[in-house]
Amino acid sequence: MTEELVIMRDRQAVTTSLQVAKVFEKRHDRVIRAIDTKMTDPNFGVSGMFTAGTYTDASGKTNKMYYMNRDGFTFIAFGFTGAKADQFKLKYIDAFNQMEKQLQQQKPLSLPEQISLIAKGYESLSADVKDIKDRMGLPGNMAHTFTKKRNAKIINVLGGKDSNAYCDKNIRAKTYRALFSSYRETFDQDRYNDLPMKDFDKAIDFVNNWYPPFELQQEIQQTNAQLAIV
Repeated sequence: MTEELVIMRDRQAVTTSLQVAKVFEKRHDRVIRAIDTKMTDPNFGVSGMFTAGTYTDASGKTNKMYYMNRDGFTFIAFGFTGAKADQFKLKYIDAFNQMEKQLQQQKPLSLPEQISLIAKGYESLSADVKDIKDRMGLPGNMAHTFTKKRNAKIINVLGGKDSNAYCDKNIRAKTYRALFSSYRETFDQDRYNDLPMKDFDKAIDFVNNWYPPFELQQEIQQTNAQLAIV
């Protein structure tokens, strides 16, 4: 019952609006509406209690849902009345207690282990992870790595940071634009950070193997040569 009612997400015991709606026999859209109302009401301090998420229904449509911690659950379930509702509240409290006890006892989990626990109960972990990677843009660490690779490439093709071409803001900007134009044409993305995670390695290879168009290469070489003479 613990695993059905409460899961772990970001090292915290949480449940979902979907599970709450199912257990308490409520319409999910009404549970969502109740959470939205509380989150937009300035008189209620619910920061940190709820985190927005999505799920895919049987028809393949992506819908809104919420993760909620113990406080968020208590806040929402407070309005559910009746003997049956009280029984489920007690089961939820017990589930939260058990999950939080496990979190205190176990060693820190790796990211793959956290993803595995979060995904438990869905049709297929591998399918979920693949779907996330197919749709999700680059997380912060990957975006930072890509930016460093891109900047290093620009420095290299311009002849180094001390080169005259690199110091020329117009040529440097033109080179950045040329790289982005090639990137957009290759990956069909309007921003670097929108690149799907699954294409990260391909994007790194792309940057490593990219060179400016011939005309721009000539301009870079001429600028370096002319200014070097002066």
